[in-house]
Amino acid sequence: MANPMPLPRPPHIPAADPEALRAALPATLRDEFDAEWVQVLDRAKQSHSLREIHDLLNKWQHTAVMELRDPGSYQRLLEKAAQIEAASGRTTSVSIEDMRAQIQQRLQAG
Repeated sequence: MANPMPLPRPPHIPAADPEALRAALPATLRDEFDAEWVQVLDRAKQSHSLREIHDLLNKWQHTAVMELRDPGSYQRLLEKAAQIEAASGRTTSVSIEDMRAQIQQRLQAG
């Protein structure tokens, strides 16, 4: 069995802290990070919990690594999510009714 080709490693994995993440993110994503950062800090002040801060930093650390490996991948991910949402959650052009009909045909064919 052939071994799968590993993904290229990014030059570095940024630390899960705001300064390191901002430095690693492309300029096109920094404003989005900053807006989310402000929101989560406000919620943390109210809740007295750091959980949302840790979750946000984890999310953006993964996003930064993804962008380092494949620039523009975050935007493509958002575009694909918008397509799926516009298609009422379908990832293919086949409707659920058509899929059920195909399943029924195959079951009957035995």
